Parts: sequence; structure tokens; C-alpha cells
Amino acid sequence: MKISQNIKAVITALLLVGAAGVLFSFVQKPKPVLYLVGDSTVKNGKGKGDGGLWGWGSYLNNYFDTTRITVENDALGGTSSRTFQTKGLWDQVVAKIKPGDYVVMQFGHNDSSPLVDTSRARGTIKSNGDEQQELYNPLTKQQEVIHSYGWYLRKMISEAKAKGASVAVCSPIPRNSWKDGKVNRNTNDYVLWASQAAKQAGAIFIELNQLVSDVYDKEGEEKVKTAYFTTTDHTHTSLDGAKLNAQLVADGIRNSKGFSLNKYLLKK
Repeated sequence: MKISQNIKAVITALLLVGAAGVLFSFVQKPKPVLYLVGDSTVKNGKGKGDGGLWGWGSYLNNYFDTTRITVENDALGGTSSRTFQTKGLWDQVVAKIKPGDYVVMQFGHNDSSPLVDTSRARGTIKSNGDEQQELYNPLTKQQEVIHSYGWYLRKMISEAKAKGASVAVCSPIPRNSWKDGKVNRNTNDYVLWASQAAKQAGAIFIELNQLVSDVYDKEGEEKVKTAYFTTTDHTHTSLDGAKLNAQLVADGIRNSKGFSLNKYLLKK
């Protein structure tokens, strides 16, 4: 009788252990998510090529071990650091962020647009300062307080970090614009302001503009214009251009000291 009871006790214990293991498998910590936010140079046509134009965010997942991390591209063409927030797109991302997630952002191409107009009204004040202007927005038919490019970046960084995410800011990729055989860089404006904003808000800064420009300069104007862009576009990359930029973003992440996101990259 005692032997039978002991056997039953062992079986019961094994069943409990097995049940606990099954339960643990269901309650394991979910994979972290890498959220990409930005404009059309990050995402064109809802992730699909828009007239042959592609954003680098569509290919960044190729450099990550997606069994351990999810890459979600929430960028939207036509947005600036301001309108990505005023349209509610950033709020949607923030609502999903959980501790241990990551955000990589790249804005700037549309921030140089007019502050207010009747078409998009998406511009930001050209600085990293705390200047602001209150203007009437004809699109929303309301007064709006408009801040600097750097202010909007700092706001997003701080809000993502408050939710427990680690953040990186990429300087905007260079346009297909050249002078004396060298691609034009934004060293003294959006690159500088992005760098300052990232540092002030405690984010990683990836000098993507320089990484891409260095490759463009090495390969030459004629090749770049045909290999990485369409013949008529000066901002949006072709498929091969997007793949190149995705590779360089991954390199920037890999070489960023203290950025734990690099542990999810596939080994070269």
C-alpha cells in the first residue's frame, strides 16, 4: 500500500512539474520590439515600393534575429517630426511600447517645409532650441504652437524612455544632390540638431548621413544616381538604395557602444 501511495505521489509530482513547465512556456517574457519611426525614406507605400521607391526600414529586419526580436516599421511618408506627432501616429507607437523595447527614429526631410500652408503644414523651426511660434494652421483650422526640429525629437525620446524603451536617433539620409562630385551633406543643420537632441535626451546617435554619404562619394555621382535612385527622384531611394541604407543602419547599431539592441543583430 505504501509503495502504491509513493508511486502516486511521484506521478502527481511529475504531473505538477510538467504542468508548471507548460504554464511557464505560455507566460515567458514576450520578444522585445524594435519600432521604426520616420518619413518615406524609412517607409514608402505602407512598406511596399511606391513607384519603385523604397525606404530602408523595409529591409532592416534582414539584419536581425527575428526569432528573438520583432521589427515593426511604423514610419509614414510625408510626415515630419512635428506631424508624426500631431497626426497621432506617435501616440499609437507609445501606447504599444513596453520595457525592454527599442525605438529608432529618422526625421528631417520634411521638417524644412513651410510651418503653415494649405497643403501639408508640416515644417518645424530650424534649430534644436526651445523657440516656438503660435500660428494659425489652415489645415486644422486651429491655432498651433510650433516648436523646433530638435524639440520634437527630444519629446519623442523622453516619452519612449519613460515607457522603458531604448532609443536611437539617425541623422537623415543624404539627398541625391551633388556639388563638385561630392554629395551634399546636412552637417550644419539637421545632422547637427539631431545629434544635439539625441545627446541632450539621452539617446544613441547614429550618424547615418555620414555613413551613406561616405559610400556615395566613394562610388561616384553617376553610379549613385542610377544604382540607388530613380532617374527623376532626389530624395527617395530605389530598392537597391534602400537595401544599402538598411545595411548602414545595421552597421551603425552594431558599432554603437552601450546600445543593447546590437545583441539582436545577426552575426556577419
